[in-house]
Amino acid sequence: MDRVKIILVWLLAISLAGMFGLAGASKLAGAEEMVVLFDTIGFGQWFRYVTGSIEVVGAVSLLVPRLASIGASLLAATMAGAAATHLLLIGGSPIPAAALLVFSLLLAYLRWDVVVLGSGNESQ
Repeated sequence: MDRVKIILVWLLAISLAGMFGLAGASKLAGAEEMVVLFDTIGFGQWFRYVTGSIEVVGAVSLLVPRLASIGASLLAATMAGAAATHLLLIGGSPIPAAALLVFSLLLAYLRWDVVVLGSGNESQ
């Protein structure tokens, strides 16, 4: 990977990790808005804990090159579920979840070579 691409991939990974980390932490901390949201979804508060855990673990994995593609794929699947939840269950705009889905898929693609090829250059 050339230097500019490496920098852009790291900026994307750090940005997504920050967003997912904060979102997951708010779910795990029991922020009132998240409790109400998950009550509206109707699956129970256990689902808030599962979703928050996936987001926090996924966020951390984005910062580890060999795990980033797997973590980004897991987060993309989570955002597909979030977008579907907005469309089918609770209303509201699915656009933020869809945008995170697209950027997560992009990062999964850009980091896939590190997973598959076992690139010795961990800075990528």
